[in-house]
Amino acid sequence: MVKVTLDNVSKFFGKVRAVTDLNLEVGDGEFVALLGPSGCGKTTTLLMIAGIYRPSRGRILFDNEDVTGLPPKDRNVGMVFQSYALYPHMTVYDNIAFPLKLKKVPKQEIDRKVRKVAKLLRIDNLLARRPGQLSGGQQQRVALGRALAKEPDVLLLDEPLSNLDAKLRILMRAELKRLQKELRVTTVYVTHDQVEAMSMADRIAVMNAGKLQQYADPQGLYNKPANLFVAGFIGSPPMNFVEGSIREDLSGGYYFDAGAFKFKLPKELGELISSKSIDVVMGFRPEHVKLSLNREEYSIEGQVYVVEPLGRDIVVNVKVGDMLFKVVTKPGVELRPGQRIWLVLDVDKIHFFDKFNERAIV
Repeated sequence: MVKVTLDNVSKFFGKVRAVTDLNLEVGDGEFVALLGPSGCGKTTTLLMIAGIYRPSRGRILFDNEDVTGLPPKDRNVGMVFQSYALYPHMTVYDNIAFPLKLKKVPKQEIDRKVRKVAKLLRIDNLLARRPGQLSGGQQQRVALGRALAKEPDVLLLDEPLSNLDAKLRILMRAELKRLQKELRVTTVYVTHDQVEAMSMADRIAVMNAGKLQQYADPQGLYNKPANLFVAGFIGSPPMNFVEGSIREDLSGGYYFDAGAFKFKLPKELGELISSKSIDVVMGFRPEHVKLSLNREEYSIEGQVYVVEPLGRDIVVNVKVGDMLFKVVTKPGVELRPGQRIWLVLDVDKIHFFDKFNERAIV
């Protein structure tokens, strides 16, 4: 296995900047997800690692060896596409064996490798079938088997689960993670689904508009988002945001003034934020709020707008002025639209961002 390094990599298509000044390191045997909305540059990045696209500038290194100019066939990468790209006229066996035949691997060695990877992926009973006779999950395993049979240094996966139904997607997430840990192959996984990225990857590179926003492990992204984009992209339901200003009262205390409400802050927190920016965006996650029928310290008054039952949890939409905040809580308390209620915030888990540069303050 190898370490993959992207050194100040950019890719331009005419005037379109698909990827700009990307610096990224994927450790030997690490599972890294490239996460972001459509058009953010994640698939372009994957295709540059594969050698299908050549960077407009910058370098790509495998174990400190510059491979920027090498074609895909000389990089020893395995790739699984969103569409699986299986040959419909070939059997499962021949689909898996195809890249080995191109490399002129001896017939006995091909047979050994095909059967080994088929057993690993639990498709050894499907080798005589054709892709049209397989379910979506089985086709996905065949595409993965074809990529793994060549024993790649780097495994590249481009939204391989997006064509599967929800139940199968959850099952295949676990299977892929198990397989990657078992083989310890360096893996780069492209997805727009934050649940996939959070549940599978060792580290996640969040991208937007061709630029890297943050690179961290799942808990780091969730607990300490670097900016407003990451904070809003990670988490479901997403983080609640409200713009306002940090003010000091006559007693020397601090509060956040959102116009529709004023929220008292611990003095140390108020001093810290105001020393960096007065105009801020406050963010808090729906699961870091407690609902109360009575006013409490660090609470915001509002009205129940609508309740969304989700079985294990319920999502309560609370209206504060013209704003709507989501709160995740457990079933049990009977809530009705229009009811007065207080949002009690966990002050240790509130986030503040500079309103103008959108970077995290705390």
